Amino acid sequence: QVQLVESGGASVQSGGSLTLSCTASTYNYNFYCLAWFRQGPGKERVGVAAIDSGGEVYYSGSGRGRFTIAQDGAKNTVYLRMNNLSPEDTAKYYCAADDVGRSGCMSTFRALGSIQAFYFDYWGQGTQVTVSP
Repeated sequence: QVQLVESGGASVQSGGSLTLSCTASTYNYNFYCLAWFRQGPGKERVGVAAIDSGGEVYYSGSGRGRFTIAQDGAKNTVYLRMNNLSPEDTAKYYCAADDVGRSGCMSTFRALGSIQAFYFDYWGQGTQVTVSP
């Protein structure tokens, strides 16, 4: 099986930055779409950022302008750089990957206005981000 392992979660003050990493257990795996989701206490799990095999990116409204998603294919790793964090960003962050290549993940996300969880086949266990005032 493919396993995704997140790291980089921490406690940080408002206005601070963090970089999260997610590495797949199998190198050179063919992922078509990668994403970060988050789930705060008592809230639904929602998409934060996504990147496809062609390098196209998509950000949710909450992260757009503050977050950056990037990948290192050689390491099978996807990163999420988060700047200007606020307490509203406190959540457990999960990475997700799709190896099926369903047609047009980005076009679907843009059309629906959110990153869709059904596209993704593999999920990490999450890493906690806590932002204090």
